[in-house]
Amino acid sequence: MLRTATLSLILLATPCVAGEKVAFFGLTLLDESLQTQTAGADPAEAARLKKLDTLVRERFAAGGYDLVDLAPVQDRLDRVVNPAKCYGCEARMATDLGADYALVGEVQKVSNLILTMNLQLRDATSGETVKGRVVDIRGNTDDSWMRGMRYILKTAFFNGEEQ
Repeated sequence: MLRTATLSLILLATPCVAGEKVAFFGLTLLDESLQTQTAGADPAEAARLKKLDTLVRERFAAGGYDLVDLAPVQDRLDRVVNPAKCYGCEARMATDLGADYALVGEVQKVSNLILTMNLQLRDATSGETVKGRVVDIRGNTDDSWMRGMRYILKTAFFNGEEQ
């Protein structure tokens, strides 16, 4: 009996399981560096952001999650600068899409040396974060960006499992 009760508590404590629907609203680059003000947007960073987006999508799909199509809310999403900070609009859109969770993330560039990235899984009904991680990375390279996101996925979402 005690074993069954313990197992039930463990299952209740697991907020997200494979097979549930996730609305992934992509990643947003927040460039607060002085380099952008003088040189303009860096196409290499846009390409890195796209690679991270693909990595996240592929990892969640490989983990058994159902990534929902955002097309029905695309007009609303196009008006949002940063889905990770839109006062719950991501949770409302996820609910409208029939998703269990909204997945949002950011890469914040402080300089070419210091960047921070985060990924958060939020309950579509309450908007509360159920899983997430923030990591600081050093170096503005393809390798550092990918290594940072792989670490987030491995430690916060997939119990130490790498793809």
